[in-house]
Amino acid sequence: MVVTLWITHWSNRRARDLAGFLTAGRRILAWQNGLAITGDYLSAASFLGTVAIFFSFGDDGLLYAVGAVAGWPVVACLVAEPLRSLGRFTFADAVCSRLSGNSIRLLTVLSTLCICCAYLISQLVGAGTLIHVLFGIPYGAAVPIIGLLMLCYVLYGGMVATTWVQILKAIVLLSAAAFMVLLLLRRFSFDVGTLAATAAQSRLRSGGDVKLLPDVFSAVSLALAFAFGPAGLPHILMRFFTVADVQQARRSVVYTTCFIGLFQVLVIFLGYGATALLPLTGLTGGANMAVVALAQILGGNWLYGLVAAATFATIVAVVAGVTLAGAAAVSHDFYQNVLKKGTADEKSEIALSRLAAIVIGGCAIALAFIFQHQNVGFLATLPLVIAASANFPVLLLAIYWRGLSAAGAASGGFVGLALAVVLMILSPKVWVTALGHRSALFPFEYPTLISLSAALMVAYVVSVASRPPVGVKG
Repeated sequence: MVVTLWITHWSNRRARDLAGFLTAGRRILAWQNGLAITGDYLSAASFLGTVAIFFSFGDDGLLYAVGAVAGWPVVACLVAEPLRSLGRFTFADAVCSRLSGNSIRLLTVLSTLCICCAYLISQLVGAGTLIHVLFGIPYGAAVPIIGLLMLCYVLYGGMVATTWVQILKAIVLLSAAAFMVLLLLRRFSFDVGTLAATAAQSRLRSGGDVKLLPDVFSAVSLALAFAFGPAGLPHILMRFFTVADVQQARRSVVYTTCFIGLFQVLVIFLGYGATALLPLTGLTGGANMAVVALAQILGGNWLYGLVAAATFATIVAVVAGVTLAGAAAVSHDFYQNVLKKGTADEKSEIALSRLAAIVIGGCAIALAFIFQHQNVGFLATLPLVIAASANFPVLLLAIYWRGLSAAGAASGGFVGLALAVVLMILSPKVWVTALGHRSALFPFEYPTLISLSAALMVAYVVSVASRPPVGVKG
């Protein structure tokens, strides 16, 4: 944490103007950006949550591990290059370069804030639990501490600090995971079959696997969220504006896919290792702390401390990047382009970005108390559902379909956003488990199949209906 705070102090002088604060002056190289995107995407859910899902649900954890890589070919092939050539600071710039109107900006602001809050909840829940287990600090005090540290990165270092903290975090996290897997395989004489068989026997002794997704609809919806969600995440899309040109943006995604793929392979091993070596009940901190407990078994307190530190840095770095994306949506997309019509000066825009970061952080801290006992892996899929339902359809159609109208884009995006948020709130994991109601009003775990389909259909129908008649200029 001392190193990352020093990076923030060093970055402060490079984040004085708007380009420096939001896009690091576009001076980030492709390999650096690839590591930074990896750091943004490899959140607490990737490390704590995915291992916890293996630990709790057995082989169903493969859905999360493989799914985390599945969306990056979509980003590389469909979004990265045209986004970088069209946009300036946020993905809303790219959409609005094709379609004018305040409704598009308002859509992107609302969807970005929903995604950011959902993402921050999962990270703060993981961080609060980790700090409670490590130091005995009550969860209610740990979450605000993490929130304040997160705001230090955003308020003083902007995108420069966030980028370099993400690079450092990605390197530390990949190294820690690789070292843990090496120790794990050595314990099983480098026999992967023995590791898998031991994990399977452990689950049988506990009564067998509990199904993660009880129906086909939820499984398909989760697959759609993994496939198209990364292409709509605002804090990921902002990364493509930190490089100099479209070639660097394309190379960034190649690096990112390789790094994330490597990490998910390591996580699969760790998931089976946690199932094989840890007691399946009575774990301190619950299933979310399975990977940290595994580190203590494999390497004692020194590895326990190293993995805990890497996990803590992971959480703080991710929440800083997400908060910055939300702040940019408020200051640049709403204040500058909707309220001030492009006339606001950079100083006031940066000041509003910092104020928005404080408000977003406060909201996320409050919501983290409601979702304290949820699996962070599940929580981190919620922003993917929103991104796949609201942002991805609008961005894809804006880039590739010339017939898309501003009314169609806004209508489709708002419908996808509303359905995704409302149906997730009414789903069993939120309506019953988190909010305490007796039965869920929406029976499925994820609504992506409905919300994404509705967004595309509404965008198409409204665009076609709003076209001027032939021979009439629109």
